[in-house]
Amino acid sequence: MSTTLAILGALVALGVGLALGYFVRLRQAQSRLQSVEALSQKLMEDARREADTLKKESLLQAKDQIYQMKLEFEAETKERRSELNLIEKRLTQKEELLDKKSDNLESREQEATRRELAIIERERQVEEQRAHYDHLVAQQKETLERIAAMTQEEARAQLIQSVEDEARHEAAKTLKRVELETKEQAAKKCQEILALACKRYAGDYAVEKTVSVVSLPNDEMKGRIIGREGRNIRAIEAATGVDLIIDDTPEAVILSGFNPMRREIARLSLERLISDGRIHPARIEEVVKKVTTEVEASIKEAGEQATFDVGVHGMHPELIRLLGRLRYRSSYAQNVLQHSLEVAFLCGIMASELGINPKHAKRAGLLHDIGKAVDHEVEGPHALLGADLAKRYGEKPHIVHAIQAHHEDVPPEGVLAVLVQAADALSGARPGARREMLESYVKRLEDLERIANSFQGVSQSYAIQAGREVRIVLEAEKTTDEQALLLSHDVARKIEAEMMYPGQIKVTVIRETRAVDYAK
Repeated sequence: MSTTLAILGALVALGVGLALGYFVRLRQAQSRLQSVEALSQKLMEDARREADTLKKESLLQAKDQIYQMKLEFEAETKERRSELNLIEKRLTQKEELLDKKSDNLESREQEATRRELAIIERERQVEEQRAHYDHLVAQQKETLERIAAMTQEEARAQLIQSVEDEARHEAAKTLKRVELETKEQAAKKCQEILALACKRYAGDYAVEKTVSVVSLPNDEMKGRIIGREGRNIRAIEAATGVDLIIDDTPEAVILSGFNPMRREIARLSLERLISDGRIHPARIEEVVKKVTTEVEASIKEAGEQATFDVGVHGMHPELIRLLGRLRYRSSYAQNVLQHSLEVAFLCGIMASELGINPKHAKRAGLLHDIGKAVDHEVEGPHALLGADLAKRYGEKPHIVHAIQAHHEDVPPEGVLAVLVQAADALSGARPGARREMLESYVKRLEDLERIANSFQGVSQSYAIQAGREVRIVLEAEKTTDEQALLLSHDVARKIEAEMMYPGQIKVTVIRETRAVDYAK
């Protein structure tokens, strides 16, 4: 019984404890709930205040942006308005200008109409006067035929002759005046350009020969060169194509030949044979072959050096080799490669003065005689051969034409071709550049005097200054001053047509009247 009571008491106590714990937890839960509600209420109020703040800030920002956009819009509107005002002003000005032009056109049309009517009236009057004059001329012609007892054809022939004589007289006077005016301007400018070209390029005088001299260490070497029964000298002449002249000249052997390249090969071969000491036919052929190869290499080097000196680049290797071969070519004893270099430099200088591309001028001047490198192997004028070579190896058409026309095998069609002609003549005509044979020199003097004496009214003629000038003396009673002027022009043209010569020839016509009396 007591145990049961103890158990019931324990259960009651347990129930009371549980109830108290429940109420305590419930109380705690309520207090926590109240604190959470208070906290949530506070958070909501804070959020509401923050939302209000953000709303106010957003409203302020929006108002600010609207204000800025309003300012920008007003500024843009103001700018557009000013542009529109400017455009409107320009349109107004153009409209006024068009109105003025329209007024001017109307006034010009009226003036043109008035002039047209005046011209029509004048033409009518001219036609009436022409008909009247034709009638008068016909009457006058009948009267003249009756008085002069001459037919119309005879009178026309006489009138034509008199008019022709008068026209020639007037033409001579005009030609004299034009020549004087032209000479005052053109001659000075030409002299300045040519003098400048000569001054800026002062080349050496060319003195080429047809013989070369090889020095010997002693006279005994002559016998070794001749060899047993002349076999060595025959082998040298056969291998080089050059004649060896061994005479009484002390310690020297002369090589004679018109081909400078063969002479150079023979000279170098003979010098090497002399220095080596072994002179026999087999050795001679070996040395000549080796020297020929070296000379070919030197030819290429000479061509490359020429293009480098002139400043011409991008040239075909075959043209460079042909340029080098000009080192062993001569014209009137003038070295052709040196002549080509002179022409190139002169062309470049004159082209610069005339405002032409100097590189093209130098290129054409350097290549103008390239045909002489092969003219003994192929038939034809060297100018045409050179033009074909230049065209074959990719040179430009105006360069090809300048080469082709520098001796007027074809008419020159551009300034570059005439420039190459002038530089070529200038290089060949300078003193000491070329040496002509006596026969050709005398023949040129005779031709000059023959051409001068072929004209009527010539009393005497003299070729002077080494053929650079011909002076013609006229019969004063048979000619006039105007005819003398025409005669100088006709003689110069005939010389140009019939003769070939370097440089230029001055034609001077002299007419004088002498009055002689005697005091007794």
